[in-house]
Amino acid sequence: MNEKNLTSISGYLALLIGLLAFIAGPILVISGVVTANVGLGIFGGLLFIAGLITLTGLSVINPNEAVVTTFFGDYTGTMKQNGLRWVNPFYSKKKISLRARNLNGQTLKVNDKMGNPIDIAAVVVWQVADTAKALFSVDDYTLFVQIQSEAAVRHLANSHAYDNSEDEDADVTLRDNTGRINDVLETELNERLQRAGVTIIEARISHLAYAPEIAGAMLQRQQASAVVAARKQIVDGAVGMVEMALARLAENNVVTLDEERKAAMVSNLLVVLCGEKNVSPVVNAGSLY
Repeated sequence: MNEKNLTSISGYLALLIGLLAFIAGPILVISGVVTANVGLGIFGGLLFIAGLITLTGLSVINPNEAVVTTFFGDYTGTMKQNGLRWVNPFYSKKKISLRARNLNGQTLKVNDKMGNPIDIAAVVVWQVADTAKALFSVDDYTLFVQIQSEAAVRHLANSHAYDNSEDEDADVTLRDNTGRINDVLETELNERLQRAGVTIIEARISHLAYAPEIAGAMLQRQQASAVVAARKQIVDGAVGMVEMALARLAENNVVTLDEERKAAMVSNLLVVLCGEKNVSPVVNAGSLY
């Protein structure tokens, strides 16, 4: 079922006619009773009923609002023109908002692709695009959006690792590729909510963290990784400095060292350069040998 436009007319003329009939009918009935004119009384009663029916066909439609009409269970169309409108008084009418809405999802505890428990939540901005599908294809479109959004967030978390330290081959991770993750979430939500006539304007991850029971261990692992990376950089720099020192000594003929003493010098320099604390050197006042 797809949405179709319903042609309506301006309600001001109908309002005027309905009010005149609504007021004139009782007057004619009273006049008929006073003058004992049965026909005039019947005409006044029918005029009053016609005015009342005419007024029931009026609908006030606010901006970003629509009125969905049915006739004995048959969908007849949707009115989206703003203002006072009039349609067949026998149509059943139901208003539906077309404004953008926010869904602030609850924080969910799920497992990521590597099986680690994480806490994740998302904010979804959505609006009704097809009023017929929203009202007739699903039971409650607002509840449908809420449940499907939660399911999409769970599926997103299960399909991606939290970061590259867990899955080094992953192209997209939850923490390191926020933009692409949001695009994936938005695409999946549009696919899930298409049957309800709902379109997603924006979908963003609003909260992402390891679950409390493993947060401490993951923090220690991240700190250890940072320490290892820092020590690796220090060692690389120290090796380069030792190579440069040996090359300069040999180039300037400062001192000639055999392999054993080169090894001792390299060992001492690496200890000095890679040590976490300041080194207290021991000065040899005698011969080198």
